[in-house]
Amino acid sequence: MPYNTGRRAYRARLNPWVIVRLLPNMQRTIVGRFRSRSDADGHLQCLRQLIPDASFVVVFDLQPDIEPVAVSPASTEEVTI
Repeated sequence: MPYNTGRRAYRARLNPWVIVRLLPNMQRTIVGRFRSRSDADGHLQCLRQLIPDASFVVVFDLQPDIEPVAVSPASTEEVTI
């Protein structure tokens, strides 16, 4: 298990407002996370001026992207009571 998985999840919950760049073929990428909607809107204005051909959207991310942790069969144990 990665050391900072809990820290990353906690930090993502502190910044629920996300700027997403919309890419071709229904793909997306997260550009930045912000604590307030007004911060996200301000950064969105700058991004639209710097990259006018790109599509951006501000969303409220209830469940942030967390990297799944793989559990190997060797690490699981059978417990009998």
